Amino acid sequence: MNRPTLAPAALHRRSRRALTRSTAGDRSLVTLVGLLLLVAGTLAALLSYGVFGAGRADRPLLDPLVVDTLRAFPLPARLIALGAGLLLTALGLVWAVRSLRPEHRPDLVLDGGPDTAIVITAPAAAGAVAGAAETLPGVARARARLVGDARVPALRVTLWLAEDADVAEVCRRLDAEVVAEARACLGVADLPVAVRLELDRGDGGPRVA
Repeated sequence: MNRPTLAPAALHRRSRRALTRSTAGDRSLVTLVGLLLLVAGTLAALLSYGVFGAGRADRPLLDPLVVDTLRAFPLPARLIALGAGLLLTALGLVWAVRSLRPEHRPDLVLDGGPDTAIVITAPAAAGAVAGAAETLPGVARARARLVGDARVPALRVTLWLAEDADVAEVCRRLDAEVVAEARACLGVADLPVAVRLELDRGDGGPRVA
């Protein structure tokens, strides 16, 4: 089952996903929280400098009517404060779990019907790519990972090269043979690939990326 070719903008987004895990959601949430805190701090500073009136600057931050209401109904005020604290704690935990959860590795459905489907699991696809890459001259070992989702997969490949490896030739054959075969087998017209090259050292010494 061949998937349609993507537009350049969509292909660019997938290429970035192949390089690293997306943190756009985390950055957006941090930016939103930062802006809210900045606005609150700015309003408090303007209030203290008397921008909203000299009399208002001399009064407590909370209006006396609000303070009197809280004192008149202490139990509801405490329940509201407790609920707000629990809500913020839950949101923080959800955010932490979402940020720390393992990256999604999609299984690809090559052909499907009402009763049957041919599925290639992400570990199987990654293992096949890594195995094929290890057969290239100059590659000591390889590791691959399929990322993204089933509709828009991407591939990350790490190659440990021998000291006498021809890097340009390894990259050429990786794209022309291994990646091309992976595209054909997975039924995708576009499969962005990020390749990391390291120098294999059998003595356990440092590796050069």
